Amino acid sequence: MALSLRQGGHLVSIARQTVETAVAEGRAPRAEELPSWPEGEDGFLKSHRGAFVTLTEPDGSLRGCIGLPYPVKPLGEAVVHAAVGAATHDPRFPSVMVEELGSLTVEVSALTAPEIIECEALELPRHVRIGTDGLIVSGIGRSGLLLPQVATEMKLAPDVFLSLTCEKAGLPADAWLRDGVEVRRFQAEVFAEATPRGVVGGLRAHP
Repeated sequence: MALSLRQGGHLVSIARQTVETAVAEGRAPRAEELPSWPEGEDGFLKSHRGAFVTLTEPDGSLRGCIGLPYPVKPLGEAVVHAAVGAATHDPRFPSVMVEELGSLTVEVSALTAPEIIECEALELPRHVRIGTDGLIVSGIGRSGLLLPQVATEMKLAPDVFLSLTCEKAGLPADAWLRDGVEVRRFQAEVFAEATPRGVVGGLRAHP
């Protein structure tokens, strides 16, 4: 189900409030504390989808990014879970401090269900659409994910995108060529604040 800009704005508002509550009070907010939480007119928050929340510093550098890649929770709950994680549990960064909240921008990616790319390993780059597909690489007890916007922002070729996703999983860069390694693709609808606590825009809406 494609999300409207209004719905995307609701998701970012939920993520923003969750980040602020998690940082300031050390807890996830209750549903009634969140903006636009009641199912909405169309109940879109109840649809099961994966979601990621990304926090970005003023210079564009990453400050936190956590999410659920698979549709195991209703979308609203998935965004809350991801927002708490991005602010307080991303192992790459210390927890966000209260004094940072006014300078960080919040981005929400609502995902389609990941699907295995069924083809010979050497053909995989032909089936990865830069600017549309995100990737999950799984194998040897490890898994790694990169969102579609990573490939766009870094201007990656499909084979390089595959290799970086392998490395994100802690696998060799060429693991996507090996037996026993699965590559899945998904798409994302992405909404973000234009400025910290500012107007929300739709960055990309991929079918």
